[in-house]
Amino acid sequence: MRALTAFRIAAVAEAVSWTGLLVGMYLKHVSHTTEAGVWLFGRVHGALFVAYLVATIWAARAERWSLLRILVGLAASIPPLTTILFERWVTGRRPATQDSVHV
Repeated sequence: MRALTAFRIAAVAEAVSWTGLLVGMYLKHVSHTTEAGVWLFGRVHGALFVAYLVATIWAARAERWSLLRILVGLAASIPPLTTILFERWVTGRRPATQDSVHV
């Protein structure tokens, strides 16, 4: 698997897990329905958070990102759903080549 493809998959997966965690937090803290969502998505999100950080560093090395782009990419893992925005931004600024794979 290519670095940029792994990064793109990790960015979307991390955002989806954030969504699940936010729903779980609503169910736990607002509606007081269940803690299962936080229990499940907390674990899933934690794993995907780390996977996103690793994939970001891998893609940064492979694509020769600037230090600023790397730092913004890593920081995008903190606010909910920002990894998708960063992934779209990076993909839109990547020069097109014949061997580019668009996921």
